[in-house]
Amino acid sequence: MNKVFLQGLLLIFLFFGGYFLLAQIDWINFFSVNKIKNSSEKKLGDILWSSIKNSEKECYDTEVIKGIDSIVTKICLANGIDKDDIKLHIIKKDVVNAFAMPDGYLVVYTGLIKEADNAEEVAGVIAHEVAHIKLNHVMKKLVKELGLSMIISATTGGSDPQVIKSVIKLLTSSAFDRNMEKEADITGVEYLLKAQINPEALAEFMFKIARTDKVSGYFKWISTHPEGSDRSKYILEYSKLKKPVEFKKVISDKTWALIQERLNEE
Repeated sequence: MNKVFLQGLLLIFLFFGGYFLLAQIDWINFFSVNKIKNSSEKKLGDILWSSIKNSEKECYDTEVIKGIDSIVTKICLANGIDKDDIKLHIIKKDVVNAFAMPDGYLVVYTGLIKEADNAEEVAGVIAHEVAHIKLNHVMKKLVKELGLSMIISATTGGSDPQVIKSVIKLLTSSAFDRNMEKEADITGVEYLLKAQINPEALAEFMFKIARTDKVSGYFKWISTHPEGSDRSKYILEYSKLKKPVEFKKVISDKTWALIQERLNEE
């Protein structure tokens, strides 16, 4: 009798234990993100970039593009990332911002490049955004904030321009949730270390932009929230815990000076 009773208790425990564990998974979000990623992410990325390209001025300066693209290339090669997965575009806008979009689009404003004291600071930002892309944070954020139906409607032939504007606004003017930002911080630091780029530059950039009013998007979040400075300290502490790395310049001083000169001429 006691044996039967104990077996019954065990079955009840296993049932409710399994139910509890399964309940912790956001199944709707999980399947929604995978569904979109497999069928519509490329289309969504193309639609969003087309809208931005039509409303903003893209930088076509060869030297600027070559210099920033070489930073992306170095980070990708050092971390086994297919460079073709990252679609870099530079926008001529005097605002400190950079953001990731679906299908690997990475947009950097010239204001961010001009605000940086060195190429390593730009590399830190790029590593962070590439981490968001590779960790699939972009699609998770869109589904969570806007809902599956709105995302699907954005990829249809007759997509509402207002829906597209809402998606772009979300990606360009708000941060990811705290867990995603921390994950991107850690992954970005790992990317930088493997590429022999000093992660301290990213922390220094975060501290610096908190004192300027030209920031936007992710960087606006840093400058207006106490967590921003905490994350800078965390990046420094995490970097020091890793095995010592011999850091190298991500691009030459000459190339960096040329990039700054070209942008300041505009």
